[in-house]
Amino acid sequence: MRISALRKELTYRKGIVYAVACYVLWGVLPVFWKAITGLPALNILAHRMVWSFVFLFLLILITDRSTFLSYLRRPRLLLLLGIAGGLMGINWGIFIYSVENGHIIEAGLGYYFNPLINVLLGYLFLKERLAPLQKLAVLLAFIGVLCFTISYGKFPWISLSLALTFGLYGLTKKKAKLESMPALTVETLMVFPLALGFLIYSSHASVPTPFFFPHSVLTTLLLLISGVVTAVPLFWFGRAAQVIPLSTLGFIQYLAPTLQLLLGVFVYGEAFSTDYLICFAFVWAGLILYTISILKGKRVKTADAEVGKSVLKG
Repeated sequence: MRISALRKELTYRKGIVYAVACYVLWGVLPVFWKAITGLPALNILAHRMVWSFVFLFLLILITDRSTFLSYLRRPRLLLLLGIAGGLMGINWGIFIYSVENGHIIEAGLGYYFNPLINVLLGYLFLKERLAPLQKLAVLLAFIGVLCFTISYGKFPWISLSLALTFGLYGLTKKKAKLESMPALTVETLMVFPLALGFLIYSSHASVPTPFFFPHSVLTTLLLLISGVVTAVPLFWFGRAAQVIPLSTLGFIQYLAPTLQLLLGVFVYGEAFSTDYLICFAFVWAGLILYTISILKGKRVKTADAEVGKSVLKG
């Protein structure tokens, strides 16, 4: 079935379902990565890259093979998608590291920052103007980061690195303006040789990590499934983005870091002090202002459109 056919089947309600499912799955993924034990973060990341490409390649053969092949014939586009794939890989690696080393709360904070990072990137690289409320939202988020840095005792590189790499990844995708699934398949293809080479090297190193069966059958199965749990929510996100407004996606986006925060505190027992609460309060305040600004802008555009229709009818 072609992508065009898939679009015709989508409705607003289905888009909401896809978006909620996507961010809920991203929110509970720390449980999945915690279940993979006995492997370094780099090995888990390499497996994630390899099996993501394998899964996406099989899927693209069914859905939109011609578009995928057309992208492979454009060298400049391959460079852009290679950059996107590198940013995606770095983001995945930082997230896996944070989960394995007990920094789920800090990782969740990074995804709270992401919408505000997107605002800054749009202002710097796409010449998008910041509304007054958005400027205040960015200021509040900066205060939150500063509070977190002071209370944490060191620079929150995990939070900011996750937000920045995912923001730059989104910026690259926006500039490319490509079909979601074929582009994602090319991105994983670009990092696939490096990841596969690392796994082959590690399997023959002085302290070997067997390629297919690292420690147990369960671990191997989880590594194989990692490609599915990586690609499926990205595919759901692409389908949701086709039919529902970005402002709506922005609201639903906060499901993921909220679930990660709850997991970190109530499941894995990470400390959540009063200082952290103050930090998150500033960030949440910034997010509220940010979403209010989006909704306000949307209402203004709707009102202008209605005025325009009235003028045309008159």
